[in-house]
Amino acid sequence: MKHLVLITAALAAALPAFPAAAQVGTATAANPGDPAARPFIDGMIGEGFGVLRDKSLSKAAARAKFRAILTKNVALDDIGMRLIRRQKATLSPAQLDAYRAAFPEFVLNAYADRLYDYADAKVQVQRTLGRGPFTEVYTRVTRPGAQPIDTIWQVKSDGSRLMVNNLVVAGVNLSLTQEADFASYISKNGFDALVTFMKSANAKSLAVNAK
Repeated sequence: MKHLVLITAALAAALPAFPAAAQVGTATAANPGDPAARPFIDGMIGEGFGVLRDKSLSKAAARAKFRAILTKNVALDDIGMRLIRRQKATLSPAQLDAYRAAFPEFVLNAYADRLYDYADAKVQVQRTLGRGPFTEVYTRVTRPGAQPIDTIWQVKSDGSRLMVNNLVVAGVNLSLTQEADFASYISKNGFDALVTFMKSANAKSLAVNAK
């Protein structure tokens, strides 16, 4: 998939999370949004770096921790459904179930191994802005000898907890980019081929990391 390298690099730069609906509402400096969004992102980033820097963890153990971070903090099912929103009406329940089952692991496999390149990075939360039902948390990623990368975490509440709803890295909206990539793949190969590709990628990653 042509955008996969871009997306995985951006995700790795931003640390654990994957990406969504178009931005809603107007953000102003006078509206900082949900005050809980900043510590939520701070905590998630702290968890992720804790895994990266824990040299006692095996690769399998680290991946299990990253999987737990994703499941707890990222609206994976909502995001996955938005990425195929144009195709959803034509899909059978079985096709949707297969896609939903493969998607979370595909997200993890897409960038987990690349995260270790960013173990020396620092992420600083700069500000928050309210935008409609979301709170945007602006952060800057810095690494020795590299240009800073600005990221925007779109945070929402599902009523009982906060979740990451989307991520914009260096001006690239990851959800919109991945949606276009999926649409292109489906157009050329069909939806079932996309699911097969995801399952195959998951199986290969599992085999490699089991060694």
